[in-house]
Amino acid sequence: MRGRWQASGIAIGLAFLSLFMPPISIVSSAAVALVTLRLGAYEGLTVFGISLATLGTLGVVSGNVEFALLYGVVLWLPIWVLAILLRAGRQLALAIESAVLLGGAGIVSFSLLKPNSSEMWKNLLMQMSPPNAALDVQPQIEILAQYMTGIIAAGTIFGWIFALFLARWWQAQLYNPDGFRTEYLGLSTSKRFALGSLSLIAIAALSSGGIAELATNLSILVVVLYVFVGTSVCHSLLTPLNQGRYLVIGFYVTVFLIPHLLIPVATIGVVDAWFNLRHKLKIK
Repeated sequence: MRGRWQASGIAIGLAFLSLFMPPISIVSSAAVALVTLRLGAYEGLTVFGISLATLGTLGVVSGNVEFALLYGVVLWLPIWVLAILLRAGRQLALAIESAVLLGGAGIVSFSLLKPNSSEMWKNLLMQMSPPNAALDVQPQIEILAQYMTGIIAAGTIFGWIFALFLARWWQAQLYNPDGFRTEYLGLSTSKRFALGSLSLIAIAALSSGGIAELATNLSILVVVLYVFVGTSVCHSLLTPLNQGRYLVIGFYVTVFLIPHLLIPVATIGVVDAWFNLRHKLKIK
């Protein structure tokens, strides 16, 4: 029981700090995921319930109970579900594919609830723009507004996956120090999922109107998935080389500094579904 309260306290405290420093939300979610991975769905749900109830109480005090509860649900419920899937299936690929599917369901639901979501995003972005620059950036805002739903969902999915990885790494440090490294470097998706992803991208490219907009927003999530897979493949291929440790560090730094490289990295992730690049090159 003590462990539940400790985990809940960590999750709540970090969730509060994440309001001011958003990246900390990843660690808060990872705390819930770690309990679920180690002790099971019920214990994870207990931590989630205690954390949500406490956050809701704080929301009542501050007068923002709806926001507090919604924030807690978005922060902890999906990661709890993903941790259950990872604990049961023991496959990182299944967990991150499920994260993308959850995000996709969210995009479709939001599109049904807000048919003119691009107009909503456009108005919001215009309000956020400096008054003297609003007219100058309007064309860019009109384009960006069409894909804001996918961009925000992709950021959320990235947070879920990173939190799950962090929790899995913590778990490995306790019981199997090399376990997470082995899982991560072997990360790949099925041919069926890769084919479905390519079909979605093709629909986005060849269709028009609302269908193209929805397919493009969903495709953004697919790119997030295959960026993780592609980085895993590149990491695996670089590690055995001379000065491999420094090459791996250089790879991650380069991708971080040059975001345009994410597309080629994601492409490597898709190709790996068919060619199993690690096996073909006999790199393990």
